[in-house]
Amino acid sequence: MEIIAIQGHKKEGSGKEGARRTRRQGMAPAVMYKSGGGDATHFTVSTADYRSLVYTSKFRIAELTIDGKMHKCILKDVQFHPVTDEVIHMDFLELVPGVKFKATVPIRLVGSAPGVKAGGKLLPKLRSINILTTPEAVVDEVNADVSTMELGSTIRVRDIQVQEGVEITNNAAVPIASIEIPRALRGK
Repeated sequence: MEIIAIQGHKKEGSGKEGARRTRRQGMAPAVMYKSGGGDATHFTVSTADYRSLVYTSKFRIAELTIDGKMHKCILKDVQFHPVTDEVIHMDFLELVPGVKFKATVPIRLVGSAPGVKAGGKLLPKLRSINILTTPEAVVDEVNADVSTMELGSTIRVRDIQVQEGVEITNNAAVPIASIEIPRALRGK
């Protein structure tokens, strides 16, 4: 699991004008919620700090340091400016040991499918999956084994094996990947 260190600064001022002032200084306003409930913490983060957390398809944990205190968090939501695509706000969820939280992690297709070797084309249908887990059992990706897929077969969410402590919350019938039969082989 990759961990990104982020330095947060207590937010000065509130409302629209305070947020504009923060953005003009090259910072983004952010808020951190606790997964078990409680007060939210408002702070700002510099562009250089959050870049490797926001602009990636990987699932990463952030270690936020605010006023000398470290918090283990995940990035829950990012709001972008509609024209410039600049980050205008971020929501973090602080991870509390033993308390379950929801996360979206990428799916990685592993193995070599016999259907592809026979001339078929592997078509990924789902890129990420929703899980419910605790901070102790969190995973950065879920592996889907395609080594049993023949021509015309489909692998679904129910076919994924996950470690103990991780529960998949997607519908079990949703397809993850399928092997398309090429036109040349259909007439056989």
